[in-house]
Amino acid sequence: MSEAYMKQWNEKARVQIDERIERHRKGEVVLKLVDKAGKPVKGASLAVHQTTHEFLFGCNLFVLGQLPTQELNTKYENAFTHLFNFATLPFYWGDFEPNEGQPRFKEGSEYIWRRPPPDELVKWCESHDIVAKGHALMYNRNVFMPDWTERNNPDIFLKQAKKHIKEIANHYKDNIAIWDVVNEERVRRLKPESGHKVPDDYLTWCFRETAPLFPENVELLYNDDTQNHDNPDEYAGYISDIKENGIRIDGMGVQFHLFSLEARDKYLQGNLYPINQLMTFYNRMLKFDLPLNITEITIPGGGDDGAIIQAKIVEDLYKLWFSIPNMSGITWWNLGDGTAHGKENKTMAGLLDQEMNPKPAYEVLDRLINHEWKTNEDLRTNAKGQVQFRGYYGVYKVKVIYQGKTLEKEINISKSGKNHFTINL
Repeated sequence: MSEAYMKQWNEKARVQIDERIERHRKGEVVLKLVDKAGKPVKGASLAVHQTTHEFLFGCNLFVLGQLPTQELNTKYENAFTHLFNFATLPFYWGDFEPNEGQPRFKEGSEYIWRRPPPDELVKWCESHDIVAKGHALMYNRNVFMPDWTERNNPDIFLKQAKKHIKEIANHYKDNIAIWDVVNEERVRRLKPESGHKVPDDYLTWCFRETAPLFPENVELLYNDDTQNHDNPDEYAGYISDIKENGIRIDGMGVQFHLFSLEARDKYLQGNLYPINQLMTFYNRMLKFDLPLNITEITIPGGGDDGAIIQAKIVEDLYKLWFSIPNMSGITWWNLGDGTAHGKENKTMAGLLDQEMNPKPAYEVLDRLINHEWKTNEDLRTNAKGQVQFRGYYGVYKVKVIYQGKTLEKEINISKSGKNHFTINL
């Protein structure tokens, strides 16, 4: 790594990141063991094992079942479930409904690369206990829109959009937990000719129309591109517009794509998204008291020593993001080399190679997510029948052994919970 990179990611910065992770990602836990009479049980052995994270570690699921062989598809699925508890599902309108009135909901719908039918993806997520996210209800870029939608008459287009949003909500409001309501408004405003003509209040219109269609336990996010890190005030303005109009918004999303080796090299030299600039953006978003998500990540793995460089960048950025107080999820974009969109494949930015074998960056995330950021403890109850420990938020299995008897119980340690539990023998 370059001297400029190491100067940014110095020992002081790393210590601060580790301290924030300890402070924001773990909580104090008290377990009390009592007998049938309600009296505390002293000297019992407890094995505490974390099974899942509350935090969402994810990836897009765009090529599920679409690789050339069954072996590759199986390796893709195994690699996904081993690392992730969160999946982004594609709802690009142009591929979701290429023919008006014929949305591709169902399994067995016409094959489109990187666009499996959503019903198939939802079913897979449910069978693997993976939280699903829809991306996106509205992405107003001509290249991702159906040919039959109205480009030049805003009134007609909004009627079409309203029907589209309602149809998806009716179908998935109970089994997709999170939605990007709008994607990349910054780009649309910067280049209005790249999208369909819409009124000035298009962003708030989308959230106003969407909010009543989904239950409160479904999170409605605004997602935008990497360049928002350059101008946090602009991004904050979008969120303020929605909130100040009294419209529901449940979370924020921002991407982090380095789509070329040149961009990666600029990043390594500290000339693109230095750590202080990233922190400025994330700290600026704290004022909204909303969850923040890194929604799409591309870090090139090509070039000389590219896989090793990718792994180092991934480790440092994931630690940084995991340390941000209001961060609730981090989503890698394309899991395997060769599964990205068009020219994005040139930089070999997958966590897996084309044979779906783990690259160093995947192994780094495995170490962090499945080992360093999970809590496992062997404890013994005190005179009050209690054990105390500090653990990462998530679901745990607790195995109790006392006087030759064994009891197992599942507990959920939550950032929003008191995390005091009583186990009855």
